[in-house]
Amino acid sequence: MLEWPTVRNTASGRLSGRPGCCLTSTNPRGPDRKLVSSTNSRVVVTKVLCMRLQAVPSGMPQPPGSSEQVLPRLLADGVTWGDSSIWLPKLPTGGVDLFFTSPPYADARAYSRIHPDRYVEWFLPFARAMYDATSDTGSLVINIKNRVAKSGPLKGQRHPYVYQLVIALQNMGWRWLETYIWAKPNAVPGRFGPRTKDAYEYVYHFARGPRPYFDLDAIRVPYKTSTAEIERRKLDVNGRRNTTAGFGRDRTTTYLRGGADPGNVINVSQTYNQHYGVAHTAAMPEGLASFFIKATSPKNAVVIDPFAGGGTTVVVARRLGRRAGGLELHQEFITEARRRVAADEDNDIPGGLVDVG
Repeated sequence: MLEWPTVRNTASGRLSGRPGCCLTSTNPRGPDRKLVSSTNSRVVVTKVLCMRLQAVPSGMPQPPGSSEQVLPRLLADGVTWGDSSIWLPKLPTGGVDLFFTSPPYADARAYSRIHPDRYVEWFLPFARAMYDATSDTGSLVINIKNRVAKSGPLKGQRHPYVYQLVIALQNMGWRWLETYIWAKPNAVPGRFGPRTKDAYEYVYHFARGPRPYFDLDAIRVPYKTSTAEIERRKLDVNGRRNTTAGFGRDRTTTYLRGGADPGNVINVSQTYNQHYGVAHTAAMPEGLASFFIKATSPKNAVVIDPFAGGGTTVVVARRLGRRAGGLELHQEFITEARRRVAADEDNDIPGGLVDVG
């Protein structure tokens, strides 16, 4: 059990632990911030790292007073300038079919310095609010990447904050359905120490209930087998064939579904659409958003991105016939995101999905 000291936004006095705030302890011992970790009867006290983040912008709009007005406002705006830690708890219970997002990675961008040691504690309030707002058949899909620790006892090693977050979300009640690998064939080389370049990221699919919406047919990929061989196998009348390995396969239906199961390794080129006007340093490729929106939400579903950035989720979701909105803390991204949403602008090569299995 972890008990964190109360932290407060020094600009507004609001309790907070999200990006955009400077954390200060209300403990009378002042700056000596402590984390109390209790295991049975043993208590261990360790230092807590302070996250030095940008201040929350002044003049940021607040959500409507009534929760019934919040969701229509987000859907109407496209991308709303707002703090997700304030807006998400205002969403109506069960009103969202899909939260699809790529939250700030730990200690990775100038606009959001979240120390990996504090990442789980920072993210869980968002996850709780999204859980309450998700429908019984709805999902939470998160694109996230681990990193090499820059300092501390894990310096030079992969930090486990991503895996810690997944377990924490599962313990919260989210059903961990699948781990996908986003393979990036055009990943940028860099200085990573004694390792190769990062050529993949994780995408985790969580569900609110035991029977989430999932449409495999919407994301099938072309068969690798030749057309002639497919037609030949359609004539197979022997049906299921048992094998010496102890399992069988119904060959009569293999090629009757219009395409192959793409598997959980998704090959989508990394986007560079910030060079085409998307004012965000970590823009998501539209091909990645399209894959998961089609698979995990039906037509006319409500899709929300609480870390909307350049608005890719909203643009793609609306193009696919979903009702979509997003929240973005940083005002400099809002104007461009809203312009893209209004224009339904395709500024990115969507990316090709290939069957790599």
